[in-house]
Amino acid sequence: MRIISYNTNGIRAAIKKGLIDWLKTNPADIICIQETKATQNDVDIKLFTALGFDVYWFAAQKKGYSGVAVFTKIKPVNVIYGTQFAQSDFEGRVIQLDFKNVTLVNAYFPSGTSGNERQTYKYQWLDEMYEYLQTLKKEKKHVILTGDYNIAHTALDIHDPKGNKNSSGFLPEERAWLTKFLHNGWIDSFRYIHPEAVGAYTWWSQRFPSVRLQNKGWRIDYICVSESLQNKIVDAKIFPEIKHSDHCPIYVEING
Repeated sequence: MRIISYNTNGIRAAIKKGLIDWLKTNPADIICIQETKATQNDVDIKLFTALGFDVYWFAAQKKGYSGVAVFTKIKPVNVIYGTQFAQSDFEGRVIQLDFKNVTLVNAYFPSGTSGNERQTYKYQWLDEMYEYLQTLKKEKKHVILTGDYNIAHTALDIHDPKGNKNSSGFLPEERAWLTKFLHNGWIDSFRYIHPEAVGAYTWWSQRFPSVRLQNKGWRIDYICVSESLQNKIVDAKIFPEIKHSDHCPIYVEING
């Protein structure tokens, strides 16, 4: 099972920048998209179905905002839209696909960069998501959580840890949540394969065009797996050369 996770920062914009041509290269069996900023009706779905993908889409109620989607060549046995937490579902943040042997959760974690109100909601969402995931892990043997977590975990995951110590996405409380999460039965697939990798980032600010050229980024996109899958991780990669978004795609290959 080859999985890509990718925050496209607007899937329609990413399509205009060559997303479909890249998908034609067959980078993975399952493509998990965050921040679609569109409903399924806003996009020509045939662009994806023509490549052999089934399409599952969970849009935000607010137009042009948030949203997640999964394009998969492996047929799920069940699809669940949302987590039953009202605001999260209103914002179209989580979609769950159950496959024969694995449950896949694609999530777009909130950002707190727009102010205190959203940062407060981010902490609420993290608590709700932790509860949801731990319950799911008890029910399902193998679970994979893909997505834009909007948290850089350690100093290895951000270009300027000192300068960003008070920045949303690198706050102590956010990082502590991710530490707690990983200490309670989850594996960061990229760090499992590349424990000491430096400069491996997945997002670069768009405010200054030189930032990506200089690789002044953050690693805030993850594919984590339940510990039951740890020994089945074959490979994990980041693709900074793929540029349809301010994020780049990340990849994991799971055996069996």
